[in-house]
Amino acid sequence: MSTTHPKQTVHNPAIPFAGTILGGLEPGEMVLIQGAVPKDCDRFQVDLTCGNSTKPRADVAFHFNPRFKRSPCIVCNTLQRESWGKEEILYENPFRQGSNFEVIILVQKDVFKVAVNGAHVLEYKQRLDLDKVDTLAISGKVTIHAIGFIPSSNSSQPSAGLVKSSQQANSVLSVSDDLTLPFRGQLVKGLSAGHTVTIKGQTSLYPHSFCVNLRVGNTEDIALHLNPRIKAGVFIRNSYLQECWGPEENHLPDFPFVPGEYFEMIIMCEAQQFKVAVNGVHQLDYKHRVQDLSCINELEILGDLQLLDVKLW
Repeated sequence: MSTTHPKQTVHNPAIPFAGTILGGLEPGEMVLIQGAVPKDCDRFQVDLTCGNSTKPRADVAFHFNPRFKRSPCIVCNTLQRESWGKEEILYENPFRQGSNFEVIILVQKDVFKVAVNGAHVLEYKQRLDLDKVDTLAISGKVTIHAIGFIPSSNSSQPSAGLVKSSQQANSVLSVSDDLTLPFRGQLVKGLSAGHTVTIKGQTSLYPHSFCVNLRVGNTEDIALHLNPRIKAGVFIRNSYLQECWGPEENHLPDFPFVPGEYFEMIIMCEAQQFKVAVNGVHQLDYKHRVQDLSCINELEILGDLQLLDVKLW
């Protein structure tokens, strides 16, 4: 399995969908789902299941079920031996009928953590063994654009420390929510393994480049410099430490940015490296050159783009 690619992607699947998860799921992996909720949607569901048998019905390790009628909510549950367990209900629903969405399910050793549109919404303690999960199923009134399974290169040490409430998920934003460029946001208590930064934006119609920098506070040091050069079709990665640029990394099989188009960039901080995905597809790994992650406490964004949203979770 290549660490520079998602282990598996699915584009525009027909619904209902049931697909085998190649190699199963491991702690530290992420499941990314991008889609849209139709205006007449009453409910849909995402299930992580143990096989795809219908008679008898396969066990469902994680049932994620947004509902829109009456009181909007999200119902989570587990099906074992064709019997549902106790429902866990979140009495709020971040999905909107007629709108696009992005769901990220972070798989950990004993819990699933779910974010919707960049904000953490819930945790669900696993009731079945993770190694039995081998299928993703999606059904109901929903349109799915893309599914991506992003592997962890450090699965024996699962990511930890994600925030536990949607209020904390906004901690990266500047206090005024000002997304004008150049943008600088403070990372509360710095980074740690398990933190994920999501950046949503739209490149200019005639762009040259833009930059995303994770900086070391009160210095000129840049722990992670991401510089997509759209005109040249090159994605530069580097660090600026002690008044000097380090060795540049720039190889990618495909360049993910297009002039004038919307994008979503996810930067996941692991114990040994950053992992970067664009539009649900894993693009690259970048080994840490600053080992004390807690001192990385500032996010800077500048260049030829319109910034739409930034979050830390």
